[in-house]
Amino acid sequence: MDNQKPQPSMKMSRLPVPPSRKRALSDENQELAAAPVKPQLGKRLKVSPVRVAASIATSRPRVAPAVALPKPQVIGRQSLQVMQTRNRMNTTAASTKPKVTAAAPAATSAPGKKRAAWDLKGQVTDMKDKVSYYKGQVQSLSEEKARLQSTTGQLQAQMQDLSQRNEDLSQQNEDLSRQLHSMETKLLSEQRKLLDSEREVQRLTALSQKQESELVAEKSLVQELRTTGDSMAQQLKDKEGRLICLEDEKSRLQTIVSEKSEEIIDLKERITQQDTQIYNLETERRRLHNTVQELKGNIRVFCRVRPTLPTEKASSAGHIVFPPSDEKAIVLTKMEESHVGRDKGQTVKYDFNFDCIFSPAASQADVFEEISLLVQSALDGYPVCIFAYGQTGSGKTYTMEGPEHLSMDTMGMIPRAIRQIFASADELKCKGWQYKFTASFLEIYNETLRDLLINRPDKKLEYDIRKVSSSSNDVHVTNLRYVEVSSVEEVHELLRTAKTNRSVAKTALNDRSSRSHSVFQLKIEGENSIRDVRTSSVLSLIDLAGSERLDRSLSTGDRLKETQSINTSLSTLGMVITSLCNKDSHIPYRNSKLTYLLQNSLGGNSKV
Repeated sequence: MDNQKPQPSMKMSRLPVPPSRKRALSDENQELAAAPVKPQLGKRLKVSPVRVAASIATSRPRVAPAVALPKPQVIGRQSLQVMQTRNRMNTTAASTKPKVTAAAPAATSAPGKKRAAWDLKGQVTDMKDKVSYYKGQVQSLSEEKARLQSTTGQLQAQMQDLSQRNEDLSQQNEDLSRQLHSMETKLLSEQRKLLDSEREVQRLTALSQKQESELVAEKSLVQELRTTGDSMAQQLKDKEGRLICLEDEKSRLQTIVSEKSEEIIDLKERITQQDTQIYNLETERRRLHNTVQELKGNIRVFCRVRPTLPTEKASSAGHIVFPPSDEKAIVLTKMEESHVGRDKGQTVKYDFNFDCIFSPAASQADVFEEISLLVQSALDGYPVCIFAYGQTGSGKTYTMEGPEHLSMDTMGMIPRAIRQIFASADELKCKGWQYKFTASFLEIYNETLRDLLINRPDKKLEYDIRKVSSSSNDVHVTNLRYVEVSSVEEVHELLRTAKTNRSVAKTALNDRSSRSHSVFQLKIEGENSIRDVRTSSVLSLIDLAGSERLDRSLSTGDRLKETQSINTSLSTLGMVITSLCNKDSHIPYRNSKLTYLLQNSLGGNSKV
């Protein structure tokens, strides 16, 4: 049995499975096996040795049932796939059937009791019985094989016949399907054409109705246009008449325009001439103004006498006399004591002459009116330097800056000068002048420069007076804060900052004595782009420290050092002014930081 060659494969039949095979299927495939099996094309029937062994084990002769050929039918593609699936499942179920070995009958025929080892004869007899039994089995299997081979041949012939018929019917089915699909396509195409025709008819009908309504509207519009055309023709005739009148008016206006154009050209020429004349007059004014100032003196000294303070005696001012016949003279009287002691001596008079004298009744406005011409010189491009000089408590700071709370009447020289400069600059804008202003504020304390516009100065910074360049005589202070200003309010803010930072101290002559020279400088740069003219000048307003006598101020320690430094710098300033008046060849500018800083504002064409 094991050495027997396997049977050739053949196509599976679509006949129903015999009852013995149905019993051999598993439970999960019994439902599929009960259904009729359709033929599966392209596969051959395989005879499994397990099935043959199972048939032999039953010991019953099987007769092949009569084969009833089914009625030919058209098998679709879907039905064919279902049949193929069922046949595959039946084949799988049959191949998983448990194998029955040939040793099973022998085991059942064996005696229930094992023979003894010495009973060799009995053992031989049992072996002979087994051999005879196996021979009978082999003979029955051979007969069964022959019968199955004949049945297989018949089934193969039937399978080939059915396969051929199935192929023919499938081909016919495919041809009919193609014809049906073609007819359906044609029918759909005809239906679409019919629908398109109906839509086109409806569209044309609607379009025709629309055009008819538009035609009616166009007819009414044409009638309206005809009526409008008649009215427009009448209006056109009226317009033509008016046009003739307007053309006459136009020719007349053109004549007037040509005359006015000539007048405008003449006026422009006159304006140009007047601008040139105004510029020449302005230049002449600057020259004459400067000439007047030079005639008055580039270095001038004014004297202002402050009112008597409430703490002072009323008779203390009796020694000052203002002669009514001479407005530039002032007389100081002094009663000299006799050498004897108690007898009254004679009254001694000391006459002094100044460029201008202001009595105690003079206001801040009166004082500024005299120096306003100097401020105008600064705007014209000349260096101007104004000092407030006097002893401690004489009112220098009040004159230059004003009191703590400023008003229009008590405003000092610095705020008034700033107001005048900005007002004059605004007036000159219409003449083509543009100005740039840069402010700085410092103090000279014990021959040391300090920036008053910095609240917390850095001790590491050094302030030195140096020349701007080797080709220029202009000087500047290194690390000093220069602020570009464009309004009076900005300058006032800088003045308030500087006032809080200035060095003051109490002495026997003044509770709040300025112990340094404060120097406010405003650099004025002007440009007239129309005339291509540029000007540059510096306005310096200086509040000098008060001069003192050591026997009266009782200064000691730091105050003594401050007093000595102040008196030395004031003496140097006096020497420089004297040298300038005498036109000496050497001017001692470098003897003091104050005169070295202001050297370009003291000599030459500057106003002091």
